[in-house]
Amino acid sequence: MKHQDLISPLDNRYSQKIINLANNFSESNLNKTRFEIEIDWIIFLTTQCGKNFKPLSSAAKKNLLNIKMNFDHRSAKRIKDIESKTNHDVKAVEYFIREEMGKFSNLKKYQHLVHFALTSEDINSLSYAVLLRDARDIYLRKLDILIKDLNSKSRSWASIPMLARTHGQAASPSTLGKEIKVFQQRLSRQKAMLKNMKPLAKFGGATGNFHTLDLSDSRINWVSKTRKFLNLFKVEQNPITTQIEPHDGIAEISQCIQRINNILIDLNQDIWIYISNDIFRLKMKDGEIGSSTMPHKVNPIDFENSEGNLGLSNSLMSFFADKLSKSRLQRDLSDSTVLRNLGVGFGYSYLGLSSCLTGLDKIQPNKDVAYKELSENWQVLAEAIQIIMKLEGYDNAYEEIKAKTRGQSIDQESYLKIVSDLNITDESKEKLKKLTPLNYLGIASKLAKS
Repeated sequence: MKHQDLISPLDNRYSQKIINLANNFSESNLNKTRFEIEIDWIIFLTTQCGKNFKPLSSAAKKNLLNIKMNFDHRSAKRIKDIESKTNHDVKAVEYFIREEMGKFSNLKKYQHLVHFALTSEDINSLSYAVLLRDARDIYLRKLDILIKDLNSKSRSWASIPMLARTHGQAASPSTLGKEIKVFQQRLSRQKAMLKNMKPLAKFGGATGNFHTLDLSDSRINWVSKTRKFLNLFKVEQNPITTQIEPHDGIAEISQCIQRINNILIDLNQDIWIYISNDIFRLKMKDGEIGSSTMPHKVNPIDFENSEGNLGLSNSLMSFFADKLSKSRLQRDLSDSTVLRNLGVGFGYSYLGLSSCLTGLDKIQPNKDVAYKELSENWQVLAEAIQIIMKLEGYDNAYEEIKAKTRGQSIDQESYLKIVSDLNITDESKEKLKKLTPLNYLGIASKLAKS
């Protein structure tokens, strides 16, 4: 099928933007990962699991590794052909390996070790953990680019004053850099948590009790032994499971991605409003069209695209966390089809990240508008007046200034009159008279550069 004939926009319209994630979560890569685990398990059994497993000769091991290294699109297709008959994906991988080993006389006597003492969920659990491990790293690299961009902008714009708004109303001034810094800090915290989240896998057989491994050699500590095998894949073992690994680790990763999505949606919406209020201007791109009928328009489409795709990811990530952490008794199969969609949840979030980055590259502060808006809102200095009054002992300072300023438009002249009429020391009056909405910024600039 051609790209434009595929149902998901991740597979057609946006395919090139998520190519690394798409390759990672593809059916082909899933089967390749299963394939490699099965072969590595044979090597592990014959080299580290005692006398019941006849060691591979150097020639046999070389042939087995060659089988592993030569996995390609034809291998993936052959596995799918076998699956069309078995109606079992992991068993199809097993049969394919047996088929390949049968081509070598020195490997035929090891065919019985393919999928030895395992259940399909041992292979799937480890395979998805590997896919999630790599997807997390791909995702973190993109997130790190965004965080660095926000940090650069927060420092560059650290001293550009702007009118802050709480409840949509004029509030104590801030700087553009400090407001961007808020998002950089929030995302950095989530990045640190996501980086430390490690996918879990089980390798304990049919119902998690290591029956067949213990039966093969009860002298071996199979919990320790299989942990060593899983460590080869940089995946942590969950030794206490049913037939499936309970997926709590996947739920945690999903919820962390969801939090990142929400922070980015918050950023997108704030930037969108700033653009709407002309605090930011959008750089124009030659040939780009903002409206099919209004030629003048330059739209914040990247932030809107980002918001929509992050919302789609949120829906999936929320469902993954809710669904995958529950399974009837020792297992039911309803998690299988859900796990196959993990890449879709990651894909939409990754796409949202990318669109947000593209949007951030197009914005530039409109200092004149930011200064003008602040200069027209002297009432934001009401906070400063009542604090100075309190420092001089006025218990009802808040109420007195509230009566003079609430709901009123205050300009420089009326502000200075309010200050002059106050019954406070000349020193305090001079301090207040030096304030303007443009310099009443607290330590916003320092915070932005921290």
